[in-house]
Amino acid sequence: MELTPATVAAKADEYRDEEPLYPVEQERIEGLPDAFERGEFGWRDAEWVVRWYYRRHLGGISHEERRAAEKRFGRNDFETVERVIDDVTALSDTAEQVSRLTTLEGVDVPLASAYLLFVDPTSYIVVGEREVAVLDAAGRLPDTFSDFSSIEGYETYLESCHSVATDAECDMWTLYRALWRLSTELDE
Repeated sequence: MELTPATVAAKADEYRDEEPLYPVEQERIEGLPDAFERGEFGWRDAEWVVRWYYRRHLGGISHEERRAAEKRFGRNDFETVERVIDDVTALSDTAEQVSRLTTLEGVDVPLASAYLLFVDPTSYIVVGEREVAVLDAAGRLPDTFSDFSSIEGYETYLESCHSVATDAECDMWTLYRALWRLSTELDE
């Protein structure tokens, strides 16, 4: 599997045409970064990222598992969530941002990566098994890569994604959409 500019562009377009969550995702990609940056967001905006992270699998994660994850996040009070997101938008170090996000109840490194995507979709990308599998199949992860659920693993993954995005002449949101669609081909 090669992640050429043409392949990435075509798969990102396919995502737009085929994935049912795309319209609301695009709306959030366009609005949440500014809302988070200005501190002008509500509980539902913060909670939406959690819901999106688990619901994007459309049946790949059980209803019970998804609801349990959402419930864990729901134990946070809004003031804490607001303070953490404000801190994250002010930080520039990825490890510090992820570390700060994971202080929230129910937020692990992969979910923190989802927040980073919606904080700054030009610099960050969400991580999960599907995205990692595509990069691995394309030979774009280091041989030593083994765990995307650690901060160090996310930083390695992110570095690989930046390299692919540069080579493919695209932004991280476009790369995410392409990786997601390419992962469906791995299932075949």
